[in-house]
Amino acid sequence: MKLLLAILFLFYAETPVFENRADIKKIRQLYKRSATDGKACRELFALLSPVDAKRPLLLGYKGSSSMMMAKYAGNPFSKLSYFKKGKQMLERAIQLDRMNVELRFLRFMTQANAPSFLGYNADVETDKGYILNNISSLKEAGSREFITTALKKSKYLNAEEKGRMD
Repeated sequence: MKLLLAILFLFYAETPVFENRADIKKIRQLYKRSATDGKACRELFALLSPVDAKRPLLLGYKGSSSMMMAKYAGNPFSKLSYFKKGKQMLERAIQLDRMNVELRFLRFMTQANAPSFLGYNADVETDKGYILNNISSLKEAGSREFITTALKKSKYLNAEEKGRMD
């Protein structure tokens, strides 16, 4: 019995436990830094590598981190591969949880910042409208604050839209 408990402890000790407040807070911090810091992007990408479709929000972050990895890859084929895989993950996450404001925020930020030649910008206005209309309904203060702070600093919203988030 002690051996079984020891094995279970080791298994769970080495498996990242996600979706508690500390973990999602760290993921959000790394996501924010990843836009300008390759080391943070690689750390986020590695942290999220075990995530699967059972956790749509984390799958969305995993997809976003993959697309951001394209920025730091040297080889053009690697860049495109990171982007395509990340796009598939993010879109899958949104299919699994269409009403999730944070997932729609991730897609909005990705599409707003993606180079136009990639053709990944069809949902920018739809996602922006969805976020603005639903930000106040977010129950988790950390999520609401994260999204609101990012969008208020963003060049993708006008003054009136930024004011709607107060």
